[in-house]
Amino acid sequence: MRAYLLIMLVTAAVTFGATWAALKVALKYKIYPEIRARDAHTTPTPRLGGIAMLVGLLVGTLTAASFGWFRAVFDAPVPIIAILASATFIAILGLLDDLYDLDWTLKLAGQFIAAGFMAWQGVQIVSLPIGGVTIASFGMSFVVSVFLIVLVMNAVNFIDGLDGLVAGVVLIGTAVFFIYTYLLAQATDPTNYFNLGSMLSAIIIGMCVGFLPWNWHRAKIFMGDSGALLLGLLMTAGALSVTGQIDPATVSGSQAIPAFLPLILPLAIIVAPILDFTLAVARRLLAGKSPFSADRKHLHHRLLDFGHSHLGAVLVFYCWTALISVSTLLMFLAPMSTVLLVFAAGFFVCLIYTLNPLFKRKAHH
Repeated sequence: MRAYLLIMLVTAAVTFGATWAALKVALKYKIYPEIRARDAHTTPTPRLGGIAMLVGLLVGTLTAASFGWFRAVFDAPVPIIAILASATFIAILGLLDDLYDLDWTLKLAGQFIAAGFMAWQGVQIVSLPIGGVTIASFGMSFVVSVFLIVLVMNAVNFIDGLDGLVAGVVLIGTAVFFIYTYLLAQATDPTNYFNLGSMLSAIIIGMCVGFLPWNWHRAKIFMGDSGALLLGLLMTAGALSVTGQIDPATVSGSQAIPAFLPLILPLAIIVAPILDFTLAVARRLLAGKSPFSADRKHLHHRLLDFGHSHLGAVLVFYCWTALISVSTLLMFLAPMSTVLLVFAAGFFVCLIYTLNPLFKRKAHH
């Protein structure tokens, strides 16, 4: 665990410093877009945070490589190199979109290139927890993996509309996923707790911790598409790598359902973003518009219109993310009755907080 904590600390410190540097450069050369009608902020704000997060990723990975503990991970460097190459590509693509507002078809094509390259190099679903069987074929695994990577990238990017929203949601969800991968590694290989999925999770946590102080309301800098797409890609890469590095066949029968968690947990974490993404695409297609055209009808915009403050709307997402991810993790740790009890109690609390503005309006009447 100390190795992972060191990686988190180094990545957080580097990301914090790189974000400060990116902010200084952006302000000096006035590298920030004009305020748009759908924006929740009122002051022109730089969008270079994603590049700072990329720096944190690269340094965090080099730090892990310098530790002997991770020798087994870096002895097979192809997946890591593919992840770093795809991450760099997607961060640069996002930066270009932040600066020049790329056509959505070009941006989507770039996402498929990044996802396709990563999956082609082996970062894909390797096996299912049904006796460790492979997922039909390389082609099927490749297609499903690319689809998941692109889906998660866009879902994360779609909720990037409020200060601290994406960084906090990803931080909460990835922290839970890290606990899962660490515990599963202990259960399947007690002599070696070091795997690519846990390492990536530790780096993502460090990136979010280092960036969040600069992005908290009122944000001094945004991560932009470069940061949101980067986080989505890394989250999926970590999840997919677990399906290959930890053989589900070694999990006992009582853990059959939890063995599905490498695929379930990342999707559970971003269930709200995926819902937002699905509704937005349907809404825009029905209106005859591009599925990636911008509007002010996202879930976080609706929470603001409902009566939540900027911070209050962000905390709504935090609460639901924590509820869903922790409840999913409990499937690995506790009986289903306990899971349902915790989920029911948390659901009630989250629902009350989400509807709080309505109760306040009724109280005033």
